[in-house]
Amino acid sequence: MNRMSTSNTSTTNASPNYSVGSGPGPRLMTADTLTGDRVINLQGETLGKITDIMLDVPRGRIAYAVMTSGGFLGMGGRLFALPWSALTLDPQLECFVMDASAERFKNAPGFDTDHWPSSAEFDSLGEQIHTYWNSRTYWD
Repeated sequence: MNRMSTSNTSTTNASPNYSVGSGPGPRLMTADTLTGDRVINLQGETLGKITDIMLDVPRGRIAYAVMTSGGFLGMGGRLFALPWSALTLDPQLECFVMDASAERFKNAPGFDTDHWPSSAEFDSLGEQIHTYWNSRTYWD
């Protein structure tokens, strides 16, 4: 996947001073460009893959990246709504990095792939998610 800009750029959630290929990123990227990207931790372990980017449309903000973890061939895994502010884009590896151990996901707030929370449930789940991952809320 060759989706990055040709200039050396840094953003709040990206590694500084990288050299990359063609495309508008990493400052501006389409959401579908990011779906399918791995999420790894600081130890290099794969935690899962991004399946969706959740937008808070009225606020015009990215709320969460939804990551799938576990399961087989996309079936039976758990989904986790990860705070966008808890993820760092690594444009060279074309993945996201999260400061979390694989063990931490055992008790993390998540949901079944076939039973997504409603909007009202996401509203109440939001505080729990941000508290668990010790991240700032996107609505502040």
